[in-house]
Amino acid sequence: MNAANRITIARIALLPLLVVLMQPYPAWMSERYELIRLVDEYGMITALIVFLVAAATDKLDGYVARRYDQVTNLGKLLDPLADKLFVLTVLILLVQGGHLVPWIAVVLIGREAVITSVRLLAAAKGIVLAADRFGKWKMVLQVAALAVVMLGQSAPAAMDGVEAAGGWLMAAAVAATVLSGFHYIRSNYATLRAG
Repeated sequence: MNAANRITIARIALLPLLVVLMQPYPAWMSERYELIRLVDEYGMITALIVFLVAAATDKLDGYVARRYDQVTNLGKLLDPLADKLFVLTVLILLVQGGHLVPWIAVVLIGREAVITSVRLLAAAKGIVLAADRFGKWKMVLQVAALAVVMLGQSAPAAMDGVEAAGGWLMAAAVAATVLSGFHYIRSNYATLRAG
């Protein structure tokens, strides 16, 4: 396994930490256990840092793969999978914590399910479909929107404007998610039919 793929796997390995940090815990646990109280108090900001580190390693693994000629079919599949796992995990945890409305999660998860199905159909035909530039812009908007929402939730009293910005960014991310999904299917339709 090459260095770029190891970086991607390390990014995936950060997911359990993110879940522990963002998971809403019952009040009785916070009262009884100091560690849970600390997670309740500082978990969201710490999760934001982990999320941003993971986003940075997304750029790093791509750079390493291209720079050192380590682009592989495994990497083409793992990298977008890691992106989806991170975005969807944060999305679900924000909905679970009451910080986002569920329909946003439904739209984003629905799009990812459709695109993943298209990729699996292509893989069954021996075709590897990499992410395109629209998918990458969609990912940037999703990460930015989720990061701003997380920032707004880390200190809600001090972050009124940040919460509003998070809402607008999330609306842009939802629009980009839907549009990039249509573009991805349209641009790969001929390849899938021929394969």
